[in-house]
Amino acid sequence: MPGKLLISTAYLPPVEYFSLIHNADEVLVEREENYLKQTYRNRCYLLSANGTQVLSVPVYLGSFHKTAVKNIRIDYSKRWQQVHLRAINTSYGSSPFFEFYIEDIEKIILKDHEFLIDLNGWLTEAILKILGIEIPIGYTSSFVPADTAKNDFRYKITPKKKSDFVMKEYTQVFNNDAGFVPGLSILDLVFNMGPESVNYLNSATV
Repeated sequence: MPGKLLISTAYLPPVEYFSLIHNADEVLVEREENYLKQTYRNRCYLLSANGTQVLSVPVYLGSFHKTAVKNIRIDYSKRWQQVHLRAINTSYGSSPFFEFYIEDIEKIILKDHEFLIDLNGWLTEAILKILGIEIPIGYTSSFVPADTAKNDFRYKITPKKKSDFVMKEYTQVFNNDAGFVPGLSILDLVFNMGPESVNYLNSATV
């Protein structure tokens, strides 16, 4: 989908998110919207031996829960970093390309970023580097109402409804019994497919 892409900030989001970035000419990440709970903005989905696992970054919310996403601070009173890294290691430690990429991901998660949008930004840049995708990513300076901008996917990529994104099956660590599981974090793809991940994005469709 060439042109300017408008997306939300997201924490290790699903493959669909990076497929959109890969096909765009320019990317703008929304930073002026009011923060939305229970979205990919602070959560991701992994595949573990017990099925899909949700990881959420704890955050502080402002009064009346109307806080611009750029001002959302991470809550370090909870040991979420250790929990997330342990879950990632348990889920993907035996995957073919885990050892090649985990160090960079681990360093970013362990760094005490004050704001959620900064954590997400660093992780997104790291994943794009792994994928070999070079594309300019900027941030919005004002809020544009939903569905008034072209290629607006801020509220379309959500764990609350089934996506129209079509995924080809690839080998996952824990999919022997349940079959292929779509909608997982980009980590699932890169740890399992490594350098072939970007070719996978080329074949995926929205």
